[in-house]
Amino acid sequence: MALSLHGIALRYFVEVARTGSISDASARLHVAVSAISRQIARLEGELGAALFERRPRGMALSEAGERLLAYAQRSLLEAEHVIKEIGGLEALHGSMIKVASSEGFAADFLPAAMAGFRRSYPGIDFTLFVMSPGEATRRVRDGDADLALTFSLAPEKGVKVEHTERAPVLALLRADHPLAARAKVSLADLRRYPLALPEPGTTIRQLIDITCALEGVLLEPDFVSNNNGAMYRYAQKSGAIMFTSLLSVRDRYADDGFVVMPLTHPQMRQRSIQVQTMAGRELPPSVKAFRDHLIAEIGAPKPADAATPNSARRRAKG
Repeated sequence: MALSLHGIALRYFVEVARTGSISDASARLHVAVSAISRQIARLEGELGAALFERRPRGMALSEAGERLLAYAQRSLLEAEHVIKEIGGLEALHGSMIKVASSEGFAADFLPAAMAGFRRSYPGIDFTLFVMSPGEATRRVRDGDADLALTFSLAPEKGVKVEHTERAPVLALLRADHPLAARAKVSLADLRRYPLALPEPGTTIRQLIDITCALEGVLLEPDFVSNNNGAMYRYAQKSGAIMFTSLLSVRDRYADDGFVVMPLTHPQMRQRSIQVQTMAGRELPPSVKAFRDHLIAEIGAPKPADAATPNSARRRAKG
């Protein structure tokens, strides 16, 4: 059994689990269906348990299969990093770190953090996947990414939260906006002005919609997008108000003529930033080093403008 649990049978099993079909796994792996079937049968025979429930529309993991998949994903991921880092453990050279991220972090924060890390460890490369928070978590849980930086509204299964902190939703306004001198605003205050909102399903939009329902506020945006950069540029050019976390815009909003402003509603403070890794996985040195770097960057001193948003308005006018 030990040989199967560290050999080709394990890779075949993972691919069938991911695709839900032996034929689909065969196409992805370029391996005959019969060969995959034999290896799955071998695993089931050695373990004495069915790993899949055979259904008319595919194969679903059994309880035993779910447990084996968690082990298999960790095992294969760790093996991949060991191979890449042999001979370079001290300098952390020759490694690729795969990061999954919510879109809000991808424009500024993560590229800057990665560039800063590579100045110390130039032999490490990055792949960045930008996607929804739920998909970013799934990538880490399934072993398709080493680390996720994402927003979360609730605890997630199958991942270890390496770092978390509150990430309130803020209003982002141009410094010349009529409301820019306020200390904080409500959604009712904002409904009379042009708004740029993210598409339904994002964590920000979920919190906005919940708050609007609770307080009987109707927001009618004049711009909706699934792209954070497009909303930011539209707000800059049109004067519309958009919603964001501080970390997503921390390094540029003041220079771009914006102020950030807290919202009065407690629901808008329920979101958190999370740094996630696969539960139970022993992280390789390169991923540990980048995890620590990322957490330090998240906690870096914030610009004075973040604490006193009106200072950005004064600077822009001055």
